[in-house]
Amino acid sequence: MLIKRPADIPPSEITPLQTWRARRRFLQQASAFAVGAGALAAPLPLRAQTREKLAGVRPSPFSIKEPQNTYEQITSYVNFYEFGTDKADPLRNSKAFKTRPWTVAVEGEVKKPRTFGIEDLLKLAPIEERIYRLRCVEAWSMVVPWAGYSLSELIKQVEPTGNAKFVEFHTLLDPQQMPGQKAAVLQWPYVEGLRLDEAMHPLTLLGLGLYGELLPNPNGAPVRLVVPWKYGFKSGKSIVRIRFVERMPTTAWVRSAPHEYGFYSNVNPKVDHPRWTQARERRIGEFFKRETLMFNGYAEQVASLYDGLDLRKFY
Repeated sequence: MLIKRPADIPPSEITPLQTWRARRRFLQQASAFAVGAGALAAPLPLRAQTREKLAGVRPSPFSIKEPQNTYEQITSYVNFYEFGTDKADPLRNSKAFKTRPWTVAVEGEVKKPRTFGIEDLLKLAPIEERIYRLRCVEAWSMVVPWAGYSLSELIKQVEPTGNAKFVEFHTLLDPQQMPGQKAAVLQWPYVEGLRLDEAMHPLTLLGLGLYGELLPNPNGAPVRLVVPWKYGFKSGKSIVRIRFVERMPTTAWVRSAPHEYGFYSNVNPKVDHPRWTQARERRIGEFFKRETLMFNGYAEQVASLYDGLDLRKFY
Protein backbone atom coordinates (compact mmCIF):
# COMPACT_ATOMS: atom_id res chain seq x y z
CA MET A 1 0.00 0.00 0.00
CA LEU A 2 1.33 3.42 -1.00
CA ILE A 3 1.03 6.00 1.75
CA LYS A 4 1.48 9.63 0.69
CA ARG A 5 2.96 12.13 3.07
CA PRO A 6 1.43 15.66 3.10
CA ALA A 7 4.49 17.02 1.32
CA ASP A 8 3.94 14.53 -1.54
CA ILE A 9 0.36 15.64 -2.21
CA PRO A 10 0.06 18.38 -4.82
CA PRO A 11 -2.48 21.13 -4.02
CA SER A 12 -4.45 20.21 -7.14
CA GLU A 13 -5.35 16.86 -5.57
CA ILE A 14 -6.71 18.54 -2.47
CA THR A 15 -8.86 21.29 -4.04
CA PRO A 16 -8.76 22.08 -7.76
CA LEU A 17 -7.58 25.66 -8.32
CA GLN A 18 -10.70 26.56 -10.32
CA THR A 19 -12.96 25.30 -7.52
CA TRP A 20 -10.93 27.16 -4.88
CA ARG A 21 -11.20 30.42 -6.85
CA ALA A 22 -14.94 30.00 -7.41
CA ARG A 23 -15.48 29.30 -3.70
CA ARG A 24 -13.38 32.32 -2.76
CA ARG A 25 -15.39 34.61 -5.08
CA PHE A 26 -18.65 33.27 -3.63
CA LEU A 27 -17.54 33.88 -0.05
CA GLN A 28 -16.39 37.43 -0.87
CA GLN A 29 -19.70 38.28 -2.52
CA ALA A 30 -21.73 36.62 0.21
CA SER A 31 -19.91 38.59 2.89
CA ALA A 32 -20.88 41.85 1.19
CA PHE A 33 -24.54 40.86 0.82
CA ALA A 34 -25.35 39.11 4.10
CA VAL A 35 -26.53 40.88 7.24
CA GLY A 36 -27.39 39.82 10.79
CA ALA A 37 -26.33 36.84 12.89
CA GLY A 38 -22.68 37.75 12.38
CA ALA A 39 -22.92 37.07 8.66
CA LEU A 40 -21.74 40.46 7.43
CA ALA A 41 -17.97 40.54 7.12
CA ALA A 42 -16.13 43.58 8.43
CA PRO A 43 -15.61 46.06 5.58
CA LEU A 44 -12.13 46.78 4.35
CA PRO A 45 -10.78 50.06 5.77
CA LEU A 46 -9.59 52.80 3.46
CA ARG A 47 -6.31 53.44 5.26
CA ALA A 48 -3.89 54.74 2.65
CA GLN A 49 -5.83 57.74 1.38
CA THR A 50 -6.30 60.95 3.32
CA ARG A 51 -9.97 61.90 3.51
CA GLU A 52 -10.47 65.58 2.70
CA LYS A 53 -13.70 67.51 3.19
CA LEU A 54 -15.29 69.45 0.33
CA ALA A 55 -16.19 73.02 1.24
CA GLY A 56 -19.68 74.43 0.79
CA VAL A 57 -21.49 71.25 -0.24
CA ARG A 58 -25.22 71.92 -0.24
CA PRO A 59 -28.22 69.56 -0.36
CA SER A 60 -29.80 68.87 -3.74
CA PRO A 61 -33.47 68.70 -4.76
CA PHE A 62 -32.49 65.73 -6.95
CA SER A 63 -31.65 63.51 -3.95
CA ILE A 64 -33.79 60.50 -3.12
CA LYS A 65 -34.93 59.77 0.42
CA GLU A 66 -33.63 56.26 1.06
CA PRO A 67 -31.14 54.87 3.59
CA GLN A 68 -27.60 55.36 2.32
CA ASN A 69 -24.95 52.70 2.12
CA THR A 70 -21.96 53.27 4.37
CA TYR A 71 -18.72 54.84 3.24
CA GLU A 72 -16.98 51.53 3.89
CA GLN A 73 -19.44 49.54 1.77
CA ILE A 74 -19.25 52.01 -1.10
CA THR A 75 -15.46 52.10 -1.19
CA SER A 76 -14.78 48.38 -0.65
CA TYR A 77 -17.29 46.78 -3.07
CA VAL A 78 -16.58 48.37 -6.43
CA ASN A 79 -16.39 47.72 -10.16
CA PHE A 80 -13.32 49.59 -11.44
CA TYR A 81 -11.57 47.22 -13.83
CA GLU A 82 -8.59 49.52 -14.28
CA PHE A 83 -7.57 48.33 -10.81
CA GLY A 84 -8.72 44.71 -11.17
CA THR A 85 -11.85 42.67 -11.71
CA ASP A 86 -12.45 41.56 -8.12
CA LYS A 87 -14.80 43.85 -6.17
CA ALA A 88 -12.10 44.46 -3.53
CA ASP A 89 -9.29 45.12 -6.05
CA PRO A 90 -9.93 48.87 -6.45
CA LEU A 91 -9.52 49.44 -2.72
CA ARG A 92 -6.38 47.29 -2.54
CA ASN A 93 -4.74 48.52 -5.72
CA SER A 94 -5.55 52.24 -5.82
CA LYS A 95 -4.01 53.34 -2.54
CA ALA A 96 -0.98 54.96 -4.21
CA PHE A 97 -2.93 56.32 -7.21
CA LYS A 98 -1.95 59.95 -7.85
CA THR A 99 -4.80 62.32 -8.63
CA ARG A 100 -2.84 65.59 -8.48
CA PRO A 101 -2.06 67.23 -10.82
CA TRP A 102 -5.03 66.27 -13.02
CA THR A 103 -6.54 67.76 -16.15
CA VAL A 104 -9.60 67.01 -18.29
CA ALA A 105 -9.38 67.98 -21.96
CA VAL A 106 -12.72 68.87 -23.60
CA GLU A 107 -12.56 68.81 -27.38
CA GLY A 108 -14.22 67.82 -30.64
CA GLU A 109 -17.39 69.49 -31.90
CA VAL A 110 -17.26 72.48 -29.56
CA LYS A 111 -16.75 76.19 -30.18
CA LYS A 112 -14.53 76.68 -27.13
CA PRO A 113 -12.30 73.63 -26.55
CA ARG A 114 -10.62 73.82 -23.18
CA THR A 115 -8.54 71.90 -20.69
CA PHE A 116 -9.80 72.05 -17.11
CA GLY A 117 -7.61 71.43 -14.10
CA ILE A 118 -9.23 69.59 -11.22
CA GLU A 119 -9.14 72.84 -9.22
CA ASP A 120 -11.10 74.52 -12.04
CA LEU A 121 -13.72 71.78 -11.92
CA LEU A 122 -14.10 72.09 -8.16
CA LYS A 123 -14.94 75.79 -8.59
CA LEU A 124 -16.97 75.66 -11.80
CA ALA A 125 -20.40 75.42 -10.15
CA PRO A 126 -21.86 75.00 -6.63
CA ILE A 127 -21.28 71.47 -5.41
CA GLU A 128 -24.35 69.55 -4.27
CA GLU A 129 -24.78 66.34 -2.36
CA ARG A 130 -26.94 64.12 -4.54
CA ILE A 131 -28.16 60.90 -3.00
CA TYR A 132 -28.64 58.58 -5.98
CA ARG A 133 -29.42 54.93 -6.46
CA LEU A 134 -26.58 53.04 -8.13
CA ARG A 135 -27.61 49.90 -10.01
CA CYS A 136 -24.94 47.51 -11.28
CA VAL A 137 -25.50 45.33 -14.33
CA GLU A 138 -24.62 42.34 -12.10
CA ALA A 139 -27.92 42.88 -10.22
CA TRP A 140 -26.64 44.56 -7.08
CA SER A 141 -27.33 48.10 -6.00
CA MET A 142 -26.42 50.83 -3.51
CA VAL A 143 -27.59 54.26 -2.40
CA VAL A 144 -24.69 56.69 -2.66
CA PRO A 145 -24.38 60.33 -1.49
CA TRP A 146 -22.34 61.70 -4.40
CA ALA A 147 -21.02 65.26 -4.48
CA GLY A 148 -20.84 67.26 -7.70
CA TYR A 149 -23.01 69.21 -10.10
CA SER A 150 -24.85 68.66 -13.37
CA LEU A 151 -22.53 67.85 -16.27
CA SER A 152 -24.44 70.47 -18.25
CA GLU A 153 -22.57 73.15 -16.26
CA LEU A 154 -19.34 71.99 -17.88
CA ILE A 155 -20.92 71.50 -21.30
CA LYS A 156 -22.18 75.07 -21.36
CA GLN A 157 -18.61 76.31 -20.92
CA VAL A 158 -17.44 74.78 -24.22
CA GLU A 159 -20.56 75.45 -26.37
CA PRO A 160 -21.16 72.31 -28.51
CA THR A 161 -21.64 72.91 -32.23
CA GLY A 162 -24.67 71.80 -34.21
CA ASN A 163 -22.73 68.70 -35.27
CA ALA A 164 -22.37 67.42 -31.71
CA LYS A 165 -24.79 64.52 -31.20
CA PHE A 166 -22.88 62.36 -28.71
CA VAL A 167 -20.33 62.77 -25.92
CA GLU A 168 -17.37 60.42 -25.38
CA PHE A 169 -15.67 59.97 -22.01
CA HIS A 170 -12.11 58.62 -21.85
CA THR A 171 -10.51 57.45 -18.63
CA LEU A 172 -6.81 57.57 -17.77
CA LEU A 173 -4.48 55.10 -19.50
CA ASP A 174 -1.66 54.35 -17.08
CA PRO A 175 -0.90 50.64 -16.55
CA GLN A 176 1.83 51.45 -14.04
CA GLN A 177 -0.69 53.06 -11.71
CA MET A 178 -3.67 51.02 -12.86
CA PRO A 179 -2.56 47.37 -12.80
CA GLY A 180 -5.86 46.12 -14.20
CA GLN A 181 -4.94 47.70 -17.52
CA LYS A 182 -2.14 45.15 -17.88
CA ALA A 183 -4.80 42.49 -18.38
CA ALA A 184 -6.61 42.05 -21.69
CA VAL A 185 -10.05 42.20 -20.06
CA LEU A 186 -10.98 45.22 -22.20
CA GLN A 187 -9.34 47.38 -24.83
CA TRP A 188 -7.88 50.29 -22.91
CA PRO A 189 -8.42 53.13 -22.26
CA TYR A 190 -11.97 52.72 -21.01
CA VAL A 191 -14.39 54.67 -23.22
CA GLU A 192 -18.04 55.40 -22.49
CA GLY A 193 -20.58 57.66 -24.15
CA LEU A 194 -23.96 59.35 -23.98
CA ARG A 195 -26.27 61.08 -26.38
CA LEU A 196 -25.93 64.84 -26.03
CA ASP A 197 -29.44 65.18 -24.59
CA GLU A 198 -28.62 62.50 -21.99
CA ALA A 199 -25.42 64.31 -21.08
CA MET A 200 -27.32 67.61 -20.75
CA HIS A 201 -30.02 66.13 -18.51
CA PRO A 202 -29.83 67.72 -15.04
CA LEU A 203 -29.59 64.31 -13.33
CA THR A 204 -26.32 63.51 -15.15
CA LEU A 205 -23.70 64.34 -12.57
CA LEU A 206 -20.06 65.33 -12.83
CA GLY A 207 -18.95 63.50 -9.71
CA LEU A 208 -16.23 65.08 -7.58
CA GLY A 209 -16.91 63.64 -4.14
CA LEU A 210 -18.58 61.16 -1.86
CA TYR A 211 -20.03 61.66 1.62
CA GLY A 212 -19.07 65.35 1.50
CA GLU A 213 -15.42 64.55 0.85
CA LEU A 214 -13.16 64.44 -2.20
CA LEU A 215 -13.84 61.38 -4.35
CA PRO A 216 -11.95 58.32 -3.02
CA ASN A 217 -9.53 56.54 -5.35
CA PRO A 218 -11.54 53.27 -5.53
CA ASN A 219 -14.62 55.17 -6.74
CA GLY A 220 -13.10 57.07 -9.66
CA ALA A 221 -11.03 59.92 -8.23
CA PRO A 222 -10.65 62.71 -8.93
CA VAL A 223 -13.54 63.13 -11.39
CA ARG A 224 -16.12 60.72 -12.77
CA LEU A 225 -19.52 60.52 -14.40
CA VAL A 226 -22.69 59.46 -12.57
CA VAL A 227 -25.76 58.62 -14.69
CA PRO A 228 -28.25 57.25 -12.16
CA TRP A 229 -30.81 55.74 -14.55
CA LYS A 230 -28.21 53.62 -16.36
CA TYR A 231 -26.20 50.61 -15.23
CA GLY A 232 -23.09 51.59 -13.32
CA PHE A 233 -20.55 50.75 -16.01
CA LYS A 234 -21.87 53.69 -18.07
CA SER A 235 -20.45 56.10 -15.49
CA GLY A 236 -16.78 56.35 -16.45
CA LYS A 237 -14.21 56.94 -13.71
CA SER A 238 -10.96 58.93 -13.54
CA ILE A 239 -11.87 60.90 -16.66
CA VAL A 240 -9.11 62.70 -18.58
CA ARG A 241 -10.82 63.51 -21.89
CA ILE A 242 -14.33 64.43 -23.05
CA ARG A 243 -15.03 64.53 -26.78
CA PHE A 244 -18.14 65.83 -28.56
CA VAL A 245 -18.76 63.81 -31.72
CA GLU A 246 -21.29 63.44 -34.49
CA ARG A 247 -21.55 59.62 -34.49
CA MET A 248 -22.35 57.18 -31.71
CA PRO A 249 -19.10 56.19 -29.96
CA THR A 250 -17.99 52.58 -29.81
CA THR A 251 -17.73 52.14 -26.07
CA ALA A 252 -15.44 49.74 -24.22
CA TRP A 253 -18.08 47.13 -23.40
CA VAL A 254 -19.85 47.40 -26.75
CA ARG A 255 -16.49 46.71 -28.41
CA SER A 256 -15.77 43.72 -26.18
CA ALA A 257 -19.23 42.14 -25.66
CA PRO A 258 -21.90 43.80 -27.83
CA HIS A 259 -24.36 40.92 -27.28
CA GLU A 260 -24.29 41.62 -23.53
CA TYR A 261 -23.77 45.39 -23.16
CA GLY A 262 -25.55 47.87 -25.40
CA PHE A 263 -24.79 51.54 -25.87
CA TYR A 264 -27.85 52.78 -23.96
CA SER A 265 -27.68 50.41 -20.98
CA ASN A 266 -30.73 51.89 -19.30
CA VAL A 267 -31.84 50.01 -16.19
CA ASN A 268 -34.69 47.91 -17.55
CA PRO A 269 -36.11 44.99 -15.53
CA LYS A 270 -37.79 43.63 -18.68
CA VAL A 271 -34.54 43.10 -20.59
CA ASP A 272 -32.37 40.41 -19.05
CA HIS A 273 -28.64 40.15 -19.33
CA PRO A 274 -27.85 36.96 -21.36
CA ARG A 275 -26.50 35.31 -18.20
CA TRP A 276 -28.89 36.55 -15.48
CA THR A 277 -32.18 38.29 -14.85
CA GLN A 278 -32.41 42.04 -14.34
CA ALA A 279 -35.90 41.86 -12.83
CA ARG A 280 -34.60 41.81 -9.25
CA GLU A 281 -31.59 43.18 -7.43
CA ARG A 282 -29.86 42.88 -4.07
CA ARG A 283 -29.06 46.08 -2.21
CA ILE A 284 -25.63 45.81 -0.62
CA GLY A 285 -26.18 45.34 3.12
CA GLU A 286 -29.53 43.57 2.66
CA PHE A 287 -30.20 39.84 2.47
CA PHE A 288 -33.44 39.72 0.47
CA LYS A 289 -33.74 40.87 -3.12
CA ARG A 290 -36.07 43.64 -4.26
CA GLU A 291 -37.76 44.38 -7.58
CA THR A 292 -35.73 46.42 -10.03
CA LEU A 293 -37.33 49.76 -10.94
CA MET A 294 -37.59 50.94 -14.53
CA PHE A 295 -34.83 53.47 -15.21
CA ASN A 296 -33.63 52.66 -11.68
CA GLY A 297 -36.57 54.61 -10.27
CA TYR A 298 -35.96 57.75 -12.36
CA ALA A 299 -38.60 57.08 -15.03
CA GLU A 300 -40.58 60.21 -14.24
CA GLN A 301 -37.55 62.35 -14.99
CA VAL A 302 -35.97 60.55 -17.97
CA ALA A 303 -38.51 58.32 -19.76
CA SER A 304 -39.35 61.09 -22.22
CA LEU A 305 -35.78 60.93 -23.56
CA TYR A 306 -36.67 57.59 -25.13
CA ASP A 307 -40.15 58.21 -26.54
CA GLY A 308 -40.55 56.03 -29.62
CA LEU A 309 -37.34 54.10 -29.01
CA ASP A 310 -37.57 50.30 -28.81
CA LEU A 311 -35.80 49.70 -25.49
CA ARG A 312 -35.46 45.98 -26.19
CA LYS A 313 -33.63 46.61 -29.44
CA PHE A 314 -31.71 49.60 -28.13
CA TYR A 315 -30.70 48.01 -24.83
